[in-house]
Parts: sequence; structure tokens; C-alpha cells
Amino acid sequence: MRAVHIPTVGDQPQLGELSKPTVIEGTVLVRVKAAGLNPIDNAITAGLVAQMGVPHEYPLVLGRDAAGIVEAVGADVDNIAVGDEVIGHVLLAPPVSAGTLAEYVLLPLAAVTHKPAELDFAAAAALPLAGGAAVACVEAIDPRPGQTVLVNGASGGVGSFAVQLLAARGARVVATGAPTDVDRLTALGAALVVDFTAGRVAEQVLAAHPDGVDALVNLAGFAPDAVPAAAVRAGGIIASTTVLPDQADLDAASLTGVSVMAAPTRGVIAPLAEQAAAGDLEIAVASVLPLERAIDGLAGLAAGSATGKVVVTLDD
Repeated sequence: MRAVHIPTVGDQPQLGELSKPTVIEGTVLVRVKAAGLNPIDNAITAGLVAQMGVPHEYPLVLGRDAAGIVEAVGADVDNIAVGDEVIGHVLLAPPVSAGTLAEYVLLPLAAVTHKPAELDFAAAAALPLAGGAAVACVEAIDPRPGQTVLVNGASGGVGSFAVQLLAARGARVVATGAPTDVDRLTALGAALVVDFTAGRVAEQVLAAHPDGVDALVNLAGFAPDAVPAAAVRAGGIIASTTVLPDQADLDAASLTGVSVMAAPTRGVIAPLAEQAAAGDLEIAVASVLPLERAIDGLAGLAAGSATGKVVVTLDD
């Protein structure tokens, strides 16, 4: 099968031929129709996940999210059948090896759900990890109706979902984005869009909300001083998928910090898919690329040029 993979430690990703996976207990073999790209793919390529102590096994196929058609199921699988259209995710469990940027992928049953007919494969493949991260962030801050929440890094895949989920819970959403993102983020539910290219985000937010916002969902920046914590009022909460301010700084500002990691299991993916199918959740797909251009897509993602999800599609 064709797959975008890293042959061995230190190699760069390449498109080449690998053996088709064999279904085992607790898994579902899926013929991939579409696969979503995520920052974690670039982190794996750069060796950052290995540096965290997570074992890797090569050749390592990149990609975590997929939508496709079930080819085979393990002997213990009774809720998914051959021929079903599904959405799934390769959970980040050791060893890191299987991936979705391939013609076939072996998915853990715990992270597979049926794809609603109303969703096409590309939109479905954009959902699991980004949607799961957005859900985890919203649950971490648990906003009440009327509270104000800042979403830093709102224009990406996770941010696009977070803005919608927060607005649906009755929060006033302040989103960061470039000037070209204003109309899209407003349509998704943001009450105010702050131009992160125009100056310090915290200062701009405080100009509009002098008492500070109630919570911050931080999806951008990998240094503590890149997190606009100063925009959050005393007693507020920060949920971050990247980095948090130092604990001493959080304590001094009377803030709670929560590091968020997504766990896109069936129980998370299925409700999001149903909301999207019903038209209650927009899946912001920025671009759709063939498998031959998946490596270009990953490079664009690393450069921060994507405003929404990048999806790779595979021909039959």
C-alpha cells in the first residue's frame, strides 16, 4: 500500500510502498478515503514525541485521523461491520507506528464510530483530533452562560471548533485571528475578533474588557510569555494545548492552569459527528490535497499558513 512514512529514526517523511496491516483483536482495518493532518504529525517527525519518552516503531506512518470504509474487523468487534463508513483516530499509545496517511490503517475499536451519511469523507476526517481537543478545552474551563472566554489561536482547526462549542454554551467568545479571519470567526460565533498581528493580544483584550476575561483557551505559542494570561481576571482559568505560564506566575495572578490533551475516543467523536451532520457544528476544511501532496500539507501546517483543517484524500 502507498503510505507517507518515516523509514527509520532521523529520516524525513516520504511516500512509498509498505505492507498492508493485518487486523488483530480490538481493531478495525479501514480503507482510507480521507485523512486529516494535525500538528502532532510534525511533532512526531521532529522527534518531539520520542523525546517525551514515547517508544516509536519504524517504518512509522504519519497521520492520526481518518474516514473510510471498513475492510476487516477483529474477532471481538460486533458493533462495526465490513463495508461500514466510519470515522476514526489512531490514539497516541506506544509504540507510535500506525498512521492514517496510507491506503489502509488499523484503528483501535475504542476510537472508531460510524460516519453519518450527511458528512463527506473529507469533512469527517477533519473532525477527530481537533474536535476532541476543542471539547477537552471547553470541559476544562466549564464556562457558564454569559462568561467571556478568550480563544488564542482561534483560526486553526481546534480553534474553529472551540469558538463554536463555547458560543453554543452561551459564552461570549473573544477570538484571536488575522484580519482575513474576522468574517469567518464571527460567523462561527465570536463576538469580537482581536488582530494578533496588530499588537499584544492581552492589551487589546483588556482595552475591550478592562476587568479581564473569565477564561482563556490557549492554542498558540510554545513559550510561557506567548500565552496572553494577563487578559484573564483574578480567579480565572487557562486551558492550554501548548504551554502554560510558570506555576509561580499563575499563583501570583490567582489563576488556575490546566494542560489539555485530547482523547478522541468514540464517545467524543460520535457526538461531534452528529452535531456536524445536523448542521449545528461547522467543520472548517481549509484545503484538500491528494496523498502525493501530503508532505507539502504538513509543511504548510508547520509554517502556520492553514486557517482551518488540511485534509488528504485518497483515490480508490
